[in-house]
Amino acid sequence: MQYRTFGTLDWKPSALGFGAMRLPTTSEDPASIDEPLATRMIRTAIDAGVNYVDTAWPYHKGESEPFLSRCLRDGYRERVKLATKMPCWLIKDASEFDQYLDKQLDRLNTETINFYLLHGLNKKVWPTVRDLGVLDWADRATADGRIGALGFSFHDDLDVFKEIVDAYDWTFCQILYNLMDIEFQAGRAGLQYAASRNLGVVIMEPLRGGSLTQPAPESVAAVWQSEPTKRTQADWALKWLWNQPEVSLVLSGMSAMEHVEQNLQSASESGVGTMSAEEIARIDRVRAAYNALSAVPCTNCKYCMPCPNGVAIPRIFDMLNQAEMYNDVDRARRRYKQLLKPEERADRCVECGACELVCPQQIEIIASLKAAHKRLAEAA
Repeated sequence: MQYRTFGTLDWKPSALGFGAMRLPTTSEDPASIDEPLATRMIRTAIDAGVNYVDTAWPYHKGESEPFLSRCLRDGYRERVKLATKMPCWLIKDASEFDQYLDKQLDRLNTETINFYLLHGLNKKVWPTVRDLGVLDWADRATADGRIGALGFSFHDDLDVFKEIVDAYDWTFCQILYNLMDIEFQAGRAGLQYAASRNLGVVIMEPLRGGSLTQPAPESVAAVWQSEPTKRTQADWALKWLWNQPEVSLVLSGMSAMEHVEQNLQSASESGVGTMSAEEIARIDRVRAAYNALSAVPCTNCKYCMPCPNGVAIPRIFDMLNQAEMYNDVDRARRRYKQLLKPEERADRCVECGACELVCPQQIEIIASLKAAHKRLAEAA
């Protein structure tokens, strides 16, 4: 296992961290964790040098934290730094900060949570918990030993990310970042900004929820095949992240022993400066090849928002583009059904044309929304 730096801490994290969000299950119910298999997977990773395990209050419908308390018995708890997260979107009163943390300490059967994150901060959630005094509360929880270090995970735009980074002396943050999403949410600029402020940076969704492991479209596959060094797409995506010095560790939500074995092998060969300029340039060409498959040239500038009728225009186009780019229509259809309210879907467009008047890309939005609904609503 290779080890890296984590902000200003005198501790070296393993290049690979184990994310306990996509553990194997015995049924389609996320709560039905296959405990014998999941335990073998996590202990195999720890035996190979992984020293960071990440979970959160809602993972596996609330069963991930209690499972880890059992999985990390027999001396394994002492061998890792344990991370979990406060469900900030559920907080309505300052008294709930202690209530959730104490429940999580009990669930995890531990006296200290080494790395505690404010979960899923964005422009809506952050002001709520901030104004309820979460930072002063965190100082007290750190002083009394229930928290080892405070950080946050993030899902929003770069300007919001910078505001949060600058608001407190955080130890670390967790961001979505991968070879495709270099300008999405915090992105590369956020990675570099956090690192410049001496934060450890934990990477989530390194394989874009598995999209980067799907069989590549022909145009993308042709770029990969031109590379003399043969690796799996997952290996390329992980090595690209580990090549960047600002990355402290990469979380992988592994759901099969095969994933553990493959990722451990990738991590053992990882490091800053291990990719050549030619290999990095090829990654850039892969990204360009994927982006060329976009069905709609939407840049998510949001000039079209808010839609007078409530249609989530940029989010719909993102779902459509992902369906076409990653050969994964089924996943896009599930997201269309699960993540959008009925009133936000494309068939609610009344063709007023307000969006087309302000679109910098001059997209034929009305026609594109019709095409998107036809593609994504089928079997959704």
